[in-house]
Amino acid sequence: MQIINKPIKLNDLKQMAQLKFGNLVKAVIDIDQKIICLNAELHADEEAQLIRNGSKQKDLWGINLYPEKFNSRDFIEFDSMINLRPSQQNLSRGIESKKTQQQIRQIINQLIV
Repeated sequence: MQIINKPIKLNDLKQMAQLKFGNLVKAVIDIDQKIICLNAELHADEEAQLIRNGSKQKDLWGINLYPEKFNSRDFIEFDSMINLRPSQQNLSRGIESKKTQQQIRQIINQLIV
């Protein structure tokens, strides 16, 4: 598990995928601090790590990254159990807010090059 606050190379992400799940890397994004926790077995583990480091749970969203699909809309999958949040009007594992999805895309584009 690794917290990213500076850009990493796409090749690093590809290596993470190959070593753990083969084709994807689980990630949790802090949309307030603009950081990512990557490469754990569960989104919940990444969420807990970010909270230990000062993130607020309301700012954390779980996604999956598919490095081989880097230049397509399929690169980011907005799907995680940690996204089920009735208190924030998110009633599914997906991220329903288009604004939050856009924030995540911007952070990913800044931190994965």
